[in-house]
Amino acid sequence: MATALDRTLQFQQQALRVQETRQELIASNIANNDTPGYLARDIDFRAALSTALGQSQTSSLPLNTPDPQHIANSTKDDVAGSPLLYRSVVQPSADGNTVNLDIERAQFSENAIRYQASLKFGGQQIKDILSVLN
Repeated sequence: MATALDRTLQFQQQALRVQETRQELIASNIANNDTPGYLARDIDFRAALSTALGQSQTSSLPLNTPDPQHIANSTKDDVAGSPLLYRSVVQPSADGNTVNLDIERAQFSENAIRYQASLKFGGQQIKDILSVLN
Protein backbone atom coordinates (compact mmCIF):
# COMPACT_ATOMS: atom_id res chain seq x y z
CA MET A 1 0.00 0.00 0.00
CA ALA A 2 1.50 3.29 -1.13
CA THR A 3 1.53 6.10 1.39
CA ALA A 4 1.43 9.82 0.61
CA LEU A 5 5.20 9.88 1.10
CA ASP A 6 5.67 7.07 -1.44
CA ARG A 7 3.45 8.81 -3.98
CA THR A 8 5.28 12.12 -3.54
CA LEU A 9 8.70 10.60 -3.95
CA GLN A 10 7.54 8.40 -6.83
CA PHE A 11 6.23 11.47 -8.67
CA GLN A 12 9.59 13.22 -8.34
CA GLN A 13 11.48 10.11 -9.39
CA GLN A 14 9.34 9.56 -12.49
CA ALA A 15 9.46 13.25 -13.45
CA LEU A 16 13.26 13.23 -13.27
CA ARG A 17 13.45 10.01 -15.28
CA VAL A 18 11.23 11.37 -18.09
CA GLN A 19 13.12 14.69 -18.14
CA GLU A 20 16.42 12.81 -18.35
CA THR A 21 15.18 10.76 -21.29
CA ARG A 22 13.92 13.90 -23.02
CA GLN A 23 17.30 15.55 -22.52
CA GLU A 24 18.98 12.55 -24.17
CA LEU A 25 16.59 12.79 -27.14
CA ILE A 26 17.28 16.49 -27.62
CA ALA A 27 21.04 15.90 -27.34
CA SER A 28 20.72 13.18 -29.98
CA ASN A 29 18.89 15.62 -32.24
CA ILE A 30 21.68 18.18 -31.83
CA ALA A 31 24.36 15.55 -32.46
CA ASN A 32 22.64 14.46 -35.68
CA ASN A 33 22.27 17.98 -37.05
CA ASP A 34 24.37 17.14 -40.12
CA THR A 35 23.04 13.61 -40.70
CA PRO A 36 21.13 13.44 -44.01
CA GLY A 37 17.57 12.21 -43.58
CA TYR A 38 17.63 12.37 -39.77
CA LEU A 39 14.22 13.17 -38.29
CA ALA A 40 14.25 15.11 -35.01
CA ARG A 41 12.46 13.28 -32.16
CA ASP A 42 10.82 14.42 -28.93
CA ILE A 43 8.26 13.22 -26.40
CA ASP A 44 5.10 14.68 -24.95
CA PHE A 45 6.34 15.19 -21.37
CA ARG A 46 2.87 15.35 -19.85
CA ALA A 47 1.71 12.12 -21.51
CA ALA A 48 4.95 10.30 -20.68
CA LEU A 49 4.79 11.35 -17.03
CA SER A 50 1.15 10.37 -16.61
CA THR A 51 1.86 7.02 -18.25
CA ALA A 52 4.89 6.50 -16.02
CA LEU A 53 2.75 7.20 -12.97
CA GLY A 54 0.14 4.68 -14.11
CA GLN A 55 -2.53 7.26 -14.86
CA SER A 56 -2.81 6.55 -18.57
CA GLN A 57 -6.23 5.89 -20.02
CA THR A 58 -4.95 3.21 -22.37
CA SER A 59 -3.21 0.03 -21.42
CA SER A 60 -0.80 -1.78 -23.70
CA LEU A 61 -1.13 -5.49 -24.30
CA PRO A 62 1.84 -7.60 -23.24
CA LEU A 63 3.86 -9.33 -25.93
CA ASN A 64 3.27 -13.08 -25.99
CA THR A 65 6.67 -14.80 -25.56
CA PRO A 66 6.02 -18.54 -25.24
CA ASP A 67 9.68 -19.45 -25.71
CA PRO A 68 12.11 -18.34 -22.96
CA GLN A 69 14.61 -17.34 -25.66
CA HIS A 70 12.22 -14.76 -27.11
CA ILE A 71 13.20 -11.17 -26.50
CA ALA A 72 10.77 -9.13 -24.43
CA ASN A 73 9.01 -6.16 -25.97
CA SER A 74 11.59 -3.41 -25.49
CA THR A 75 11.16 -0.86 -28.22
CA LYS A 76 13.07 2.39 -28.48
CA ASP A 77 9.97 4.03 -29.93
CA ASP A 78 8.42 4.76 -26.57
CA VAL A 79 9.38 6.40 -23.31
CA ALA A 80 7.64 5.06 -20.23
CA GLY A 81 4.88 3.76 -22.50
CA SER A 82 4.44 7.10 -24.28
CA PRO A 83 5.38 7.13 -27.98
CA LEU A 84 8.26 9.13 -29.38
CA LEU A 85 7.09 11.91 -31.65
CA TYR A 86 8.68 13.62 -34.62
CA ARG A 87 9.25 17.36 -34.47
CA SER A 88 7.37 19.56 -36.91
CA VAL A 89 9.48 20.77 -39.80
CA VAL A 90 10.03 24.51 -39.46
CA GLN A 91 12.53 24.99 -42.25
CA PRO A 92 12.97 22.07 -44.65
CA SER A 93 16.49 21.14 -45.71
CA ALA A 94 17.66 19.72 -49.00
CA ASP A 95 19.01 16.53 -47.39
CA GLY A 96 15.79 15.71 -45.50
CA ASN A 97 17.16 16.50 -42.03
CA THR A 98 14.50 18.08 -39.79
CA VAL A 99 16.77 19.30 -36.97
CA ASN A 100 16.57 23.04 -36.30
CA LEU A 101 19.50 23.90 -34.03
CA ASP A 102 17.86 27.03 -32.62
CA ILE A 103 14.80 25.09 -31.50
CA GLU A 104 16.85 22.18 -30.17
CA ARG A 105 19.14 24.44 -28.14
CA ALA A 106 16.17 26.29 -26.67
CA GLN A 107 14.44 22.99 -25.78
CA PHE A 108 17.68 21.64 -24.30
CA SER A 109 18.09 24.71 -22.07
CA GLU A 110 14.43 24.72 -21.02
CA ASN A 111 14.50 21.03 -20.15
CA ALA A 112 17.76 21.46 -18.18
CA ILE A 113 16.16 24.26 -16.13
CA ARG A 114 13.07 22.14 -15.48
CA TYR A 115 15.28 19.22 -14.42
CA GLN A 116 17.16 21.43 -11.95
CA ALA A 117 13.86 22.77 -10.61
CA SER A 118 12.55 19.23 -10.11
CA LEU A 119 15.72 18.34 -8.20
CA LYS A 120 15.30 21.39 -5.95
CA PHE A 121 11.61 20.66 -5.31
CA GLY A 122 12.37 17.02 -4.50
CA GLY A 123 15.21 17.99 -2.19
CA GLN A 124 13.02 20.53 -0.42
CA GLN A 125 10.25 17.95 0.04
CA ILE A 126 12.72 15.55 1.64
CA LYS A 127 14.01 18.34 3.93
CA ASP A 128 10.44 19.18 4.92
CA ILE A 129 9.72 15.53 5.72
CA LEU A 130 12.89 15.24 7.79
CA SER A 131 12.05 18.40 9.75
CA VAL A 132 8.58 17.04 10.53
CA LEU A 133 10.09 13.76 11.71
CA ASN A 134 12.54 15.58 13.99
